[in-house]
Amino acid sequence: MSRIGKKPIQIPSGVTVTIGKDLVEIQGPKGKMFHQIMPNTKVELVENSKVLQVTRSRDDRQSRAYHGLLRALIANSVTGVSTGFTRKLVIEGVGFKSELKDRDLVLQLGFSHTINFPVPEDITVEVDPKQNVISVSGIDKQRVGQVARNIRELRPPDAYKGKGIRYSDEVIRKKVGKAGA
Repeated sequence: MSRIGKKPIQIPSGVTVTIGKDLVEIQGPKGKMFHQIMPNTKVELVENSKVLQVTRSRDDRQSRAYHGLLRALIANSVTGVSTGFTRKLVIEGVGFKSELKDRDLVLQLGFSHTINFPVPEDITVEVDPKQNVISVSGIDKQRVGQVARNIRELRPPDAYKGKGIRYSDEVIRKKVGKAGA
């Protein structure tokens, strides 16, 4: 049996889960998310509606994969609507900075021009006062990660000096430059 799929999902206070025929709706203080119930899987509430359990009806390879995937997606949604997800990016480099103008993130990354990155409606972006740390947050873990990746992709960290945009928990292994004569 799937080690991830058989774990129960604890529902925190303030979060409500509605299970339909083929749709699970998770609603909390930060928003609302939906997930389609995959074939041969079943979602049910147990223990006075405080725990969700995902089960499967068949034991073939595809059903086992869907079992763990659906459980992980629902658990991430429960966490997202209750506390949310945040990804921090650090900008390193002389003259590199960022600022927020309306719904655009304006970045100066050492190019001859500034870069305007439009922020999606369901994502919140904050820039610290020093203009070198960007916080990307939202309720959907996949969307937060994708937007953070798209921002990082504008100027990935350099292997020699470490200049560029990196995740706050990312470690850059720097290469040794040319040996002087």
